[in-house]
Amino acid sequence: MAEYTLYAFKESGNAYKAALFLELAGCDWQARFVDFFNGETRSPDFRETVNEMGEAPVLIHGDVKLTQSGVILDYLSQQTGKFGAANDVERRDILRWTLWDNHKLTSYTATYRFLKQFVAGTDPTVLEFLRGRMIAALSVLEKHLTGRAWVATDQISTADLSICGYLFFETEFEVDWADYPAIAAWRERIKAMPGWQHPYELLPDGAG
Repeated sequence: MAEYTLYAFKESGNAYKAALFLELAGCDWQARFVDFFNGETRSPDFRETVNEMGEAPVLIHGDVKLTQSGVILDYLSQQTGKFGAANDVERRDILRWTLWDNHKLTSYTATYRFLKQFVAGTDPTVLEFLRGRMIAALSVLEKHLTGRAWVATDQISTADLSICGYLFFETEFEVDWADYPAIAAWRERIKAMPGWQHPYELLPDGAG
């Protein structure tokens, strides 16, 4: 049995954040498919036995059960000694950018993509608003990454893994990375990491 089990499904950028850490860090892990689109996370059993919040990802490590991608990334960094901070200043900056991602980038990007890609008949005004918020966040990230390789430290950290979680689904929310050259170069650096895979390759879809 693998050391880590991650409750996940391939469409989830938040699950991808944790899965990508596990893969890049060379952890012994396995995915447990979550049938999100058929309502598994909303079922009483899932909420009672897996995650009261009704969400994926969920990480199981021995007797430890964790939810929320930012918490999972922090825990994995502490467990493995990888993609973390060298000092308190870096730790705070990693936390700062992880919270920014959760609030400003992932929140709007994920919601925009979900409503656009998976929900029929969404009000175009809603989509326009969400896209505007996504573009605003991408503009912040583009400016920040201009002239630097990584988000929070001088090497890849959990802040990068958090922020990139939804940014490899770009064909599903129509972003041209030519408009964001610093983000484009940063994405390529992440893709060049040994073990990198696209979320649709790394995460389970329940087939078979």
